[in-house]
Amino acid sequence: MKGIILLNGEPFEGEIARSEEDIVLSADGALAWAKDKINIDITAGDFDSLGYVPKNSVVYPSEKDYTDGEIALDILIGKGCREIEIYGGGGKREDHFFGNLQLLYAAFSRGVKCVMKSRYCDVFCASGRVELFGMKGKTVSLAPVGLSAHIMESEGLKYPLQDLTLTAGSCRGISNVAESDRAWVFSDKGTLFVFLVHCKE
Repeated sequence: MKGIILLNGEPFEGEIARSEEDIVLSADGALAWAKDKINIDITAGDFDSLGYVPKNSVVYPSEKDYTDGEIALDILIGKGCREIEIYGGGGKREDHFFGNLQLLYAAFSRGVKCVMKSRYCDVFCASGRVELFGMKGKTVSLAPVGLSAHIMESEGLKYPLQDLTLTAGSCRGISNVAESDRAWVFSDKGTLFVFLVHCKE
């Protein structure tokens, strides 16, 4: 079962595909851009951004210890979703974007495959062997989750990564390029943020 989270960042301009089995959750203000784009099963949040509370919503107080994105993630994982896509997580406030990146690691640490999709790139967390398909000529950027992540080796990238530790405070893993339709990196220590860039703007 796949879950789809819609967030109140930059509205996603592309098509969002879903099957009958998927669960689509709109968090707070995302309903304004998403209601005519995809069938929504659950609305949840404090609705301070939307300005009204939709009928049959899961409502949380505005003063709380969790963001609407965290609440959405917990709801979908609790419903059995082992694969989650996030739309509307980028743009607008940078602090919210940073928080939304943390959702990727929160899902990863619970064994859930989670990717955040924007008009510019797909972002996810990974460790071990990370396979990259259909990326020939496109930019691939890597960053550590936390202080460091070690890359043992790679293949199919313009700038080979061999016995390299990516560290917080360094941009060493940014703007590599896939030279074949199938490339990979192998991280033996730590966890990576993987950015697959699909827009040149």
